[in-house]
Amino acid sequence: MAATLGLLMLFGVGNAFAGAPDLNDADEVEAFVDGVVKPLMQKEHSPSGIVAVMKDDKIIFQKGYGYIDVEKRIPVDAETSMFRPGSISKLFTWVSVMQLAEQGKLDIDADVNNYVSQFKVKDTFPGEPITLRHILTHTPGFEDGALGYLILNDADRIMPLADALEKYQPTRVVAPGTRVSYSNWATALAGLIVANVSGEDFNTYVDNHIFKPLGMTHSTFAEPLPAELEPFMAKAYTYGAGKYKETPYEIISNFGPAGASAVSAPDMARFARALLNGGAYDGARILKEETLNQMLSEGFAHDPRARGTGLGFLKRDFGGPAFENFGHDGGTTIFISHFGLSIPNDFMLFSSFSGPGAGPVHQAFVENFYDEFFPQELPHVEPPADFQERGQKYAGTYISSRNSYTKVESILRGLGSVAVAAMPDNTLMINDTRYVEVGKNVFRQVDDNDQVIFQENDSGEITGYVFDGMGVMQFYPAAFYETKGYITTVVVLSLLVFIGVVVRVCLQWTRYRGLEGAAKKAYNATLTVSFANILFFVFIGLTLAGGMQALFYSIPGTLKLALVFPILALLATLYHLYTTFEIWRDGGFEGVWPRIRHTIVAFFAVLMVCFYYTWNLIGFNYFA
Repeated sequence: MAATLGLLMLFGVGNAFAGAPDLNDADEVEAFVDGVVKPLMQKEHSPSGIVAVMKDDKIIFQKGYGYIDVEKRIPVDAETSMFRPGSISKLFTWVSVMQLAEQGKLDIDADVNNYVSQFKVKDTFPGEPITLRHILTHTPGFEDGALGYLILNDADRIMPLADALEKYQPTRVVAPGTRVSYSNWATALAGLIVANVSGEDFNTYVDNHIFKPLGMTHSTFAEPLPAELEPFMAKAYTYGAGKYKETPYEIISNFGPAGASAVSAPDMARFARALLNGGAYDGARILKEETLNQMLSEGFAHDPRARGTGLGFLKRDFGGPAFENFGHDGGTTIFISHFGLSIPNDFMLFSSFSGPGAGPVHQAFVENFYDEFFPQELPHVEPPADFQERGQKYAGTYISSRNSYTKVESILRGLGSVAVAAMPDNTLMINDTRYVEVGKNVFRQVDDNDQVIFQENDSGEITGYVFDGMGVMQFYPAAFYETKGYITTVVVLSLLVFIGVVVRVCLQWTRYRGLEGAAKKAYNATLTVSFANILFFVFIGLTLAGGMQALFYSIPGTLKLALVFPILALLATLYHLYTTFEIWRDGGFEGVWPRIRHTIVAFFAVLMVCFYYTWNLIGFNYFA
C-alpha cells in the first residue's frame, strides 16, 4: 500500500483526507481516475480497462482505457466494450434464485437435494443438509478448489452443468452454517437449481428474466462468446518479452453461474439502477422490493461487529459504515473487476481491468477512489499500555477457511498461512500490518480504518478472526505442520540432506563402487530415497515455471510426473527403514558415524513422507 500511495502522490492525485472533491463534477472524477488508472495500466501492462460512476440515477463518468484489440489498436468504447466481471456474475445467479423463491417455486431453507435430480450432494453430515441459504451466504461447508478444471482455455471441454457439478463435487469439510468459505461450486449448483426449477437452462433464464427486461444488450453468459458480440469484447492478453500476446477466451461454462458472464459498463449501470431502485428499472421489475431488502438484511457474519454477507451480496467496508457498500468483486485469470453500490448514496462504481497487471491497477484504483470521494475520519488510537501480555492469546499462525483439504492444491493452505504477533509497542502485527486494540477482540489498522475481529470460545481461547468487510473468509488457528515456517524448514533441511547424499557419492565414487553386501544395499537405499525426493521438487519446479495461469486450465504433464515420485519415495523410505534396522542390528558400515548418517537420512525420509501425506501428494489427488 505504501508503494501505491507513493505512485498516487507522484502523479498528482489528491489526499483523501484533505476534503472530498465533488463526485457530481465529471471533470474532477475524470482527473482523479485518469491520474490513477493511466500510469498504473502502463506500468503494470494492463491493456484495457473501463470505469463507470453513477450517482443519483445519473451516469457521472464513464470512460474506457487502452485497447480491446492491441494489434488493431481498437480502443475501449465505454458504451459498447465488454469485459469479464468474474464472480460479479454470481449476483445474477442470486437474483435468479430469489426470483424463484419469491414466486414460491423454491424454498431457500430446504435441502438442495430436493431440487437436484441429476445427482445428489453427499450426505457427509447426516441430519444437516445444505440449503440455498447456506449457498447464498457461502456457508455450505465445502472445500475450495480450481486446479485444472475451474477455468478452461478450450471450448471442447465444455460439458453440461449437471455433469460438471457431479464430476467435480468437492468434499464437505465442516457442517453447513458453521464457517464461511467462498464456494464457486456451490454457486454453480444454485444455477443448476434455477434451471431445474424454471425449466430453462441457466443462461437462457438469466437472459429472459434479467438481461432482456433491463435492456442489457451487451451482456451474456454464453461461451464461446456469440458471434454478434465478438467485436465488442476486450481480448485477453498476457505480456512478455516486451509485447502483448493474445490468449483464448476463458471458458467458465462448467461452473457458469459462478463467473461466466461478459458485460458492458452501461449494462452494469442498468442492473445497478434496478438494485438501487427497489428491484425495478424503466418499467421492468426483476425483484420485489421486500425480496431485495431480505437479501440485504439477512445473511451471515461470524461476529455482529463485522460486515459479512447478505443473501448473495457481499457487504464491504468501502466508504464507511454509513455508506453501506454492497455488491461484489470478481476475477478470472485475465480480468479483475469491482461492482460497488450504496442505497443511501444512490451510488454505483463499476470497474474492470485486464491483463497481467489487472490486480495492481484494480487494488490501487478501487481503494483510493472510495478514500478520495468518500473519505472517512481516522481518529488517532493509542495502544493500551497493558496489551502486550494480554496480546499473547492472539499470537500464532492462522489459515484461511477458503482452501482445499483433499487435493494436491491443499499445500497452498499451509504456504498461505498468516502470522499474528503481539509487538513490543502494544500493537498486534498481522502479516506485515499493525493493528491497535479498540474493543474486546476488535483491532483497527494503525493507519487505516480496516478492522479485524477475533472470535473466542467459552474458555476464552481464540478460535479465529475475520476482517470487517471481507465476509466470505474466516481465518482459524493452524496446526504446527500447517504453518509456512514448518513446511519451509522441513523441505529445505530434507533437500539439503538428500542433495548432500548425492554430492557425497559423486565425491567418493570410487569408495562407493567398492562397497559390498549389506553396506552397498543400504547406500543404494539412501540414493534411491534421495533421488525420489529431489526429482519430485525438480518436476514441481518445472510445473511452476509454466506459470500459475496454466494450472487453472489443465493439469500439466510435469505435475503428473512429479506425483509419481512421492509414491516412489514412500516405497523407498520403507525399504530404507528396513536397511537402517539391518545396519544397526548387524553392525553394518565401518564405525558408528556412518550408521548415524544413514539414520539421519531415514529420519528426513520419514519427515518427507509425512509431508506428502499431509498435503495429499501421495497419489494423483486432483480432478482429471
